[in-house]
Amino acid sequence: MMNDTAALNPDSMETALDENMAYRQNLRNRQRIVVKVGSSSLLHRTTHRLDYHKIDVLVRELSDLKNRGKDVILVSSGATAVGREVIRRTDFGRNLAEDSKITVKQACAAIGQARLMMTYQRFFTDYNQISAQILMDKNAVTENLSKYNLYNTFNELLKFDCIPIVNENDSVATYEYSVGDNDNLSAIVASLMHADLLILLSDVDGLYTDDPRINPDAEYIEYVPHLDEKLMKMAKGTTGSESGTGGMNTKLQAGVIATKSGCDMVIVNSRHMKVIHEVVQGRNHGTLFRADPDPNFDLQDYLESSF
Repeated sequence: MMNDTAALNPDSMETALDENMAYRQNLRNRQRIVVKVGSSSLLHRTTHRLDYHKIDVLVRELSDLKNRGKDVILVSSGATAVGREVIRRTDFGRNLAEDSKITVKQACAAIGQARLMMTYQRFFTDYNQISAQILMDKNAVTENLSKYNLYNTFNELLKFDCIPIVNENDSVATYEYSVGDNDNLSAIVASLMHADLLILLSDVDGLYTDDPRINPDAEYIEYVPHLDEKLMKMAKGTTGSESGTGGMNTKLQAGVIATKSGCDMVIVNSRHMKVIHEVVQGRNHGTLFRADPDPNFDLQDYLESSF
């Protein structure tokens, strides 16, 4: 599948790899960085409880970026998973009829968001950083006044040397008002705030021609200079995680928003959170989607037509 793309064409492979390595060196100069972490990256795989060691390393990495003079925004999932832990719903997923109720998910998100923010603030305080919470839904960026106010809030927080922590407002969100998942949410934030680098921490190494957990012949793609329809069609709308909601399809949708807004995007495995500073240093980790700004791209129009 997709062997006719430039990224997979043997005749252009060497050129693409050279271009990839050369371009990655520019990531060192990125000033405003959005980092998205999914639920599966924050939890122990066996117990589905918070992995405090990984959170500590994540916070340390972001704090170090901040201390280097970067603007840093964290988009974090995990509220619903943490809420399930708090109320001891460790059997979540076994009673599908009950657990699929949106009211159950919203209640868990309401409980978990407070606990998740308390956890983040505790760790960020240890590294002498100020953090703040922003909860969003689709209306926040599709309505002009809300978008204006949201931008101003982000802007003031960054002026205060604060690290905003963003999540979708899951406790009240329904399908009609939902952004869809935090992959897209992070790209929306990157577009809104004119970020120049978006890092998606995932449970996969990057973009493949197929799901590598199912197809052992799936080929890995290191560099995407242009995100076209052929690449979009290769995505699957599934996820390999019980806790997550976004598969590769949502990451490619995020790629459209980010790259057309002039922002580079990297999908990278969160197995080791230290990969964040390695990506920013220009090392060859994950799949790099090169910024491909479209002067005709309008975030509001795109969201209204696509979600």
